[in-house]
Amino acid sequence: MARYSGAVCRLCRREGMKLFLKGERCLSKKCSVDRRGYPPGMAGQRRVKMKEYGLQLREKQKVRRIYGVLERQFRNYFHLADRQKGITGHNLLAALELRLDSVVYRLGFAPSRAMARQLVRHDHFTVNGRKVNIPSYRVRAGDKVAVAESRKKAVYITGALERVADNQIPDWLRLDRNALAGEVAQVPPRESVQLPVEEQLIVELYSK
Repeated sequence: MARYSGAVCRLCRREGMKLFLKGERCLSKKCSVDRRGYPPGMAGQRRVKMKEYGLQLREKQKVRRIYGVLERQFRNYFHLADRQKGITGHNLLAALELRLDSVVYRLGFAPSRAMARQLVRHDHFTVNGRKVNIPSYRVRAGDKVAVAESRKKAVYITGALERVADNQIPDWLRLDRNALAGEVAQVPPRESVQLPVEEQLIVELYSK
């Protein structure tokens, strides 16, 4: 399974913002963005004026890192979004949000997408009653995602859910706390994907 295995705090510093890749640590005083709010490396504190291509590239890298996907995967998501009807940028974000690991994170079963990815890989969740251990599995509207029966007493899942308020669950998802299950009510609209990204820059980058 290909994935980034380096220091994730460097990624947040490189993008100049919190990507919440480490869950609760990103909200604490230990957050590296708060402590060192400049890019990593010896030249990190230099002021660099980015050109158009640089802005587009940084936006693409930011979204890639938020969702934890590699370049080839991300390009495939873009081509899929480009073939669909509607606005390509909105389709791209919706496809990334509908990854199983992202849905698990959005439902509050994990404090970060990285943790959600690991839980999915270890058979902690079912989709429509069937175990699925592929983080990139594409969930569709109407699908039900639930904690596997044998994992419902796992403290790391129930503990993460207790720290999430109902108003933090996106409106395109339905959460049943008692059953430790959720349902995808609809394809996420753009206004529900509350991320500080300008997807149009990504479309312009890949359209060259």
